[in-house]
Amino acid sequence: MKKLLLLSGLLLYFCAARAQDVSLSTGNAGKVWSSLYQQRAAEYKALCFQAYNIARLRLDDALRHKSKKPLAVVTDIDETLLDNSPLDAMLAINNREFDLKAWKRWTAKGIADTVPGAPSFFKYAASKGVAVFYITNRDEDERQGTTKNLKLYHLPYADAEHIILKQNTSSKETRRQQVLARYNIVLLCGDNLPDFDVVYDNKPTEENRMAVTEKLKKQFGSRYIIIPNPSYGDFENALFKYNYKLSSAQKDSVIRTLIKIN
Repeated sequence: MKKLLLLSGLLLYFCAARAQDVSLSTGNAGKVWSSLYQQRAAEYKALCFQAYNIARLRLDDALRHKSKKPLAVVTDIDETLLDNSPLDAMLAINNREFDLKAWKRWTAKGIADTVPGAPSFFKYAASKGVAVFYITNRDEDERQGTTKNLKLYHLPYADAEHIILKQNTSSKETRRQQVLARYNIVLLCGDNLPDFDVVYDNKPTEENRMAVTEKLKKQFGSRYIIIPNPSYGDFENALFKYNYKLSSAQKDSVIRTLIKIN
């Protein structure tokens, strides 16, 4: 019995020591704070409400004009409509990089919460006869969990025709064009710039992304409705020059090089 207690004590000691020795990378420490902001900050909720309030105003403007085609709104799913911060936080706080298997286990559950303001806006659009298309870069094997999650909140048009998953490429342009062939897209909602325009495809540099955004500035809040996502996105890929093999230490080195400090 004494030996068992001793072994148990040693095991607890080494586990505690190991936990203390694990320090988060700069990137993952930032992602923890980003997830905390997304989950706990009233300011984040206010920004989302602001975005979707503007979306409703723009939709009402569009409804006042005649259109040769039926109207539609196009939306991304992750961090635009569904909140995946619990998974992001779990990975980051354990100092882990993005894990596709962990991601798909999460999406298969179909339990993600919604982004503030999103469900009411898309339900409002549907009530006005405006179709909703969900163009996402989730894979085909995520369809069941995705559909389950959307139906959990009674979101409109949560069917195979309107949930358009990733096909041969992560670019959403071809899928947007498929919708445009039959509908007049009055609004695009997203958290990542490629959700809006083809000019953000093909791995543009950080400088190019800034220049294009300056040219398109009148579209934001007009036809493009962007939702804040401080945790991840193509902004990261541009910073790291689309080198997906960088270690956490190498990413930290890039971050320290780029960040402005006093």
